[in-house]
Amino acid sequence: QVQLVESGGGLVQAGGSLRLSCAASGSIFRRNDMGWYRQAPGKQRDLVATITRGGSTNYADSVKGRFTISRDNAKNTVYLQMNSLKPEDTAVYYCRYSTYGMDYWGKGTLVTVSS
Repeated sequence: QVQLVESGGGLVQAGGSLRLSCAASGSIFRRNDMGWYRQAPGKQRDLVATITRGGSTNYADSVKGRFTISRDNAKNTVYLQMNSLKPEDTAVYYCRYSTYGMDYWGKGTLVTVSS
């Protein structure tokens, strides 16, 4: 069993920045992937970025060049640095942990970007 706790969401003006954090605890396997997804009301949950333990990353086209995902394996924590935020980035952001076919999700943190 894995527990994920997100933090760092809030209200920011367009062009501003936020840094999200997700701390994992519980039965953490050494080899795992972590990532961030987001969901706006009435829309599907979409991938934002993922990162492997080794540091290989993948980004949605909509956030490339603006967002950076990173992780601290010693702390079992993944981060999402969000720069140049746009109103269309407004959503609930969810942390995801995946290992050996098992997926775990955090409860989400709300990011609101005003125009």
